[in-house]
Amino acid sequence: MKKILQLEEAALFLAGLILFLQLNLTWWWFPLLLLVPDVSMLGYLFGNKIGAWSYNFAHHKAVAIIVYFIGIYTVNKNLELAGIILFCHSSMDRVFGYGLKYIEGFSKTHLGIIGKHKTQ
Repeated sequence: MKKILQLEEAALFLAGLILFLQLNLTWWWFPLLLLVPDVSMLGYLFGNKIGAWSYNFAHHKAVAIIVYFIGIYTVNKNLELAGIILFCHSSMDRVFGYGLKYIEGFSKTHLGIIGKHKTQ
């Protein structure tokens, strides 16, 4: 099941990349911006609850889709780009096993425990 979910997320990443290519931006914007959503991890400086909330907000696909469609509705390419980057980043994270966070700590995710404590 894990491999199937990873393939699904990889396909969603590819779909987001295709949307990015429709924006007619220079290719290097994509890799440059792809890790920007991880700035949300700074919320952990204020504790697990705020950290999990800020991380999950920036990594929630519904947020990405809403931002993207607001960009389409308002004809704002920057919002479209932001939505695409949020979506692709979230898919990429899930391919590598990084899920939405529980307030118990950064390593406890909806996909399981990540890091050294992981057991299979």
